[in-house]
Amino acid sequence: MSFSSKIKSNYNPKRLAVKLNSKGEQFVLQGHPWVFSNNITKINDDAKSGDLAIIFGKNKNRVIGLGLYDANSPIRIKMLHSSTKKVEINADFFQKKINKAFKKRQPLLKTNTNSYRLLFGENDGFPGLIADVYASVLVVKIYSELWLPYLETIISDLQKISDVDTVVIRLSRRLEQSKSHKLKDGDVVFGTLENEVVQFVEHGINFSANVIKGHKTGYFLDHRANRKQVGEWSRGKKVLDVFSYAGGFSVHALANGAKEVTSLDISKQALEIAIENGKLNKYSGKHKIIDGDAFEELKKLIKNKITFDVVVIDPPSFAKQASEIDLAIKKYTQLAELGEQLTSKNGLLVLASCSSRVLAEVFYDINNQVLNVNNRRFKVLLKTQHDTDHPISFPEGAYLKTAYYRFLDS
Repeated sequence: MSFSSKIKSNYNPKRLAVKLNSKGEQFVLQGHPWVFSNNITKINDDAKSGDLAIIFGKNKNRVIGLGLYDANSPIRIKMLHSSTKKVEINADFFQKKINKAFKKRQPLLKTNTNSYRLLFGENDGFPGLIADVYASVLVVKIYSELWLPYLETIISDLQKISDVDTVVIRLSRRLEQSKSHKLKDGDVVFGTLENEVVQFVEHGINFSANVIKGHKTGYFLDHRANRKQVGEWSRGKKVLDVFSYAGGFSVHALANGAKEVTSLDISKQALEIAIENGKLNKYSGKHKIIDGDAFEELKKLIKNKITFDVVVIDPPSFAKQASEIDLAIKKYTQLAELGEQLTSKNGLLVLASCSSRVLAEVFYDINNQVLNVNNRRFKVLLKTQHDTDHPISFPEGAYLKTAYYRFLDS
């Protein structure tokens, strides 16, 4: 099998000499993967996305790092190497990084799991590039034009190391509109794809992902360990999965012997997938669905005095920019209040946030304040972050936080 010619690039990247201000230099020396446009004091006039930025120290004329130039982002340089140690950015450089990333995933792949994140953007040294494996299908999502000149080499290495039969390319919205390539979102660039819905296994539980039309690469792998944990604590229980999407928590709960599971999401299509994912496994409990706005539907359940032994609330990001942080805090407060009222005596409330701008301490603080107001005794069983195939190498990379609250009602 050969790779599609669509991933070949005609652009031959140039080398750029770059000088930064003190703040920018400090970021590079600390190993931060981003250099913003306002930190650059000197750069070639003809710089294009994908060019190799050679960053010199402010005072001493020595190289302190290497990165790729991004003409279309305020994060103008995405770092590949932050050190005075000399390296060549070539096929061998990227291959070593991919090998290192794959090695980190080995403990996970020794479990009954064949879906994993092989490359986690900046955290694995590939800023603006994600690679997820679903059984024998690799999905590579690209967020920036800067990767186009290097794509052929990188995708070939990813395919070899993951030993997949098929490679699918997903593009960010901005990249879909770019005229710098021949790719389309959902292009199959290696092998064939008989069905865009791909089945895979997560800790022995069967799931499916639409790798062509699904969100991001088709599924959210970062919550895997939390889904497993919720499943184990759901045996014989009545469970509510809020913002359920494709039913990750719901399916684990059902497969682990939950008595009844309710999946709640605003998307009817997502709920249909949740039902189908449930059916990929053996279960004897009841699987109910509620489609509608989570805040409104939760209030209705409270009004009807319905409670659950396990309540999981895992909303989408509420703060994609700094101006939304205050509103996000209000929403997390509301969800903690609603979740507490829906959790039955001695029940378990699981609250999660994927807003990177709302720090973990702030999120846990919100939950504690809400739960303390209601005079219900509780203990924190667990606080978790991303699963092991989502390693964190810089502060902004840590977006996911989850806390498990067990109520201690007499």
